[in-house]
Amino acid sequence: MPRSRQTPVRRGARHGRHGRLGRSEVVRPPLPPLDGRLDRFEITVGSAVEFLRGSWEELRDVRFEMAAMPTHDRGDGIPLWRVDHLGRRVTLYRVPIERLLPKGHDDALHRRMAIESAVFHAAAEYIGREPWELGPDSRDH
Repeated sequence: MPRSRQTPVRRGARHGRHGRLGRSEVVRPPLPPLDGRLDRFEITVGSAVEFLRGSWEELRDVRFEMAAMPTHDRGDGIPLWRVDHLGRRVTLYRVPIERLLPKGHDDALHRRMAIESAVFHAAAEYIGREPWELGPDSRDH
């Protein structure tokens, strides 16, 4: 009686020699760099606040928050920040800071300068000083 040849059962291409072929990658591809307007705003505020906290002990326990737009109105225009002494909080309003730049100054450099200026002005208001007094050399005066 002739023996029939049986073909060996092959596993699908999904499994390699060690059973690892076809599995998904353990690590995802790298994420794109943080380059959105909101990301740049947060990074700029964070670096300015870090500098100020390192220089001024009065600001170390103050929370710096970011909001899109103010919910309150001032008689003299749209506020760029709000200082809350009781809550030990400073809130910076991203949209007015970034969008109320003079014509011809709406580029990345001027936007960064406007953000840093707002942080320094808000911090100065919080501790009762002038913004230019918050520089690195003005601590002695």
